[in-house]
Amino acid sequence: MRKLFILTALLFAVLAMRSASAGDDKFWMWLGGGTLDGWKGIGVQPVKNQQYLDECGACHFAYQPGLLPAKSWELLLTPAGLHNHFGEVADLDKDTLQAIRKYVLANSSDKSYYKISRKINVATVDGPPPLRITQVRYIRRKHHGIPEKMIKGNKDVGSLSNCNACHTKADKGIFKEDTVSIPNYPNY
Repeated sequence: MRKLFILTALLFAVLAMRSASAGDDKFWMWLGGGTLDGWKGIGVQPVKNQQYLDECGACHFAYQPGLLPAKSWELLLTPAGLHNHFGEVADLDKDTLQAIRKYVLANSSDKSYYKISRKINVATVDGPPPLRITQVRYIRRKHHGIPEKMIKGNKDVGSLSNCNACHTKADKGIFKEDTVSIPNYPNY
């Protein structure tokens, strides 16, 4: 039994070193490497791009790229998509749009190893790409039991798209139930 354990550990070490020596960070991400405040198993990768935070966060919560697949971001982040951005004009200059697009595509749900991003990716693999995070089957399922009066009827929330109204650690990419506090409903 001890020999089997040693052989398994040795094989694992060789594979790990081979992967590490090839510069394959995906192996370490798969193992769950990360920081204490953003461990890969918790939620979605927090936004770490200041330009994205400044441009997108100026008008609304700067949604983490891991909340949508690349095919959704590709449709949203075009000049036409931004010119009619959910009823608003959100035009960006060419260089800014290119930089933000590159960032979100590199960190979209289909490129992420974070738990919620992986679940979102599975939920969006088939069918047309969702243009709203609230259209993602996984997100709808997680919120289905919340009475409408607590969201749409709540002046401090208004809609499911206002993530940070209830998710107290949304900016850190953490959406765990124990971090939820619905305004005006402290006992829910």
